Amino acid sequence: MSRISHIELDDANLPAPTPEIEQERKVAMFDLMEENSFALPGREGRDVPDGPYRVGLSIREKRLVFTVRAEDEAPAAEFHLSLSPFRQVVKDYYAICESYFDAVKNMPPSQIETIDMARRGIHNEGARILEERLEGKADIDSDTARRLFTLICVLHFGG
Repeated sequence: MSRISHIELDDANLPAPTPEIEQERKVAMFDLMEENSFALPGREGRDVPDGPYRVGLSIREKRLVFTVRAEDEAPAAEFHLSLSPFRQVVKDYYAICESYFDAVKNMPPSQIETIDMARRGIHNEGARILEERLEGKADIDSDTARRLFTLICVLHFGG
């Protein structure tokens, strides 16, 4: 049961997202709940509660915060990650998403496909950075990293 059973974004103090960003958030959350892999490794001889986990994502004091709780709400872990490694890739991802959303409205399928390939590449880079930043803190697979990266982008958009 090493998985996320509930995800919550602390976006209360963020500006309202665009319809496109809101759609990305909904899809990422749905896909994450459908299938994910998330485990907390044992550390320094401390017991780690087994999953599934309830995960909260927020930005506090310019840091990305993961709050992890067991199903019974008992605290399991909390880790704070610098946003610096994500800044450029989030900026690039938003720029390419904007191009993609515009292309869908006006361009032929071949051009849309080219932009979408670039968008996926940047998204994969963001997921890779997330996996690196979580090393030793949480074990996730690539698909989970991609979905979590989308949610980080949603938070970063307003942060």
